[in-house]
Amino acid sequence: MAKIEVVNVTKRFGKFTALKNINLEIKDNEFFVLFGPAGAGKTTLLNNVAGIQIPEEGLIRFNGEIMNRIDPAHRNVAMVFENYALYPNLTVYENIASPLRSPLYKKDNATINREVHRVAELLRIDHLLERLPSQISNGQKQRVAIGRALVRDPNVFLMDEPLAHLDAKLRHYMRSELKEMQSSFNTTCIYVTHDFLEAVSLGDRIAIINEGSIIQVGTREEVYYTPCNEFVAALVGEPEINLVDGRLFVDNGKYYVETLEKGYLLPLPESSGIVRKLVDSEVTEYHIGFRPNNIKYTFEKKDGLIRGTVYGFESIGNKAVLIAKVGEKYIRMIAPNDLKVKLDQAVYVELPIHKAIFFDAQTTNFIGTSDEAAIYRLVQEQLSKGVQ
Repeated sequence: MAKIEVVNVTKRFGKFTALKNINLEIKDNEFFVLFGPAGAGKTTLLNNVAGIQIPEEGLIRFNGEIMNRIDPAHRNVAMVFENYALYPNLTVYENIASPLRSPLYKKDNATINREVHRVAELLRIDHLLERLPSQISNGQKQRVAIGRALVRDPNVFLMDEPLAHLDAKLRHYMRSELKEMQSSFNTTCIYVTHDFLEAVSLGDRIAIINEGSIIQVGTREEVYYTPCNEFVAALVGEPEINLVDGRLFVDNGKYYVETLEKGYLLPLPESSGIVRKLVDSEVTEYHIGFRPNNIKYTFEKKDGLIRGTVYGFESIGNKAVLIAKVGEKYIRMIAPNDLKVKLDQAVYVELPIHKAIFFDAQTTNFIGTSDEAAIYRLVQEQLSKGVQ
């Protein structure tokens, strides 16, 4: 078990700065997720924590002890690499057992045998123990790599996209198993992924990273309901959030936002406090975010709805994404998988202003949300965690 601190860490490769003054505190026994697009610096940060790479600036601490000059073998970390890194000449059994045969963490044969079989059964690879890595599939190799980490009792598990090469059904199973294993092992875990579902289903907290900088750190609710900027809002959610231009409009003391078309006004719910936030921000041009699952639509003309045409219909398993073209904007909505639609068919869209997220159009920074109920739930959850 370990509390991990990353303090003002900068890592360079020649003239390229991969990590820019990173500051993070990962709590003891926390499942902490590093989430971001490819090339964001996730793996580089993980390698610096493991000791595979050394930062040019800043400190890595385990339980308050500076680890910069401690070699990887003595940091007591277990790491799962994206590229498996299995010993090709050893069987699956021996690959999993290898950490328990090392001079630093050597165990007796009975313990090794018990732990290898326990982990192999958990990962459903107990029937592969006598095979070589060349005789198993990529998904099975990934499970062997995970097993090699889980067989130990380290200070921290470091996992670099360990489910990337598994099929969808096994990936779903392993997500729940990893979370359960981490809580039962009572060990800190830092998990790297570019998959939104993995991030929100596994992480106690999530750090959004991009271009070597930490953009936001928070719970899944915080990054979803109160994203610090448009980048985070677009990254957290599937399908991606709809962002439309808007401006504040006042008529007879009532506040509206005008969006999509000139004269199309949406009344702001003053009870939520969003009007005061917009006025106080002194911003005149906004980007307004609407989550696809909140947008309603109909194929019958109704007052208050804005007309568009069907641009696309994409089936994604048990649901579908209906894309409507409204003016020059494309609005994504969730629809039933068996919905019968035709391209260019008229569709009428209702934007849920009571669930809108507002951003400064110039800086793209978060201003506020009109979904007061979501914020209330968020605050109550954080208070309950504080009490515990």
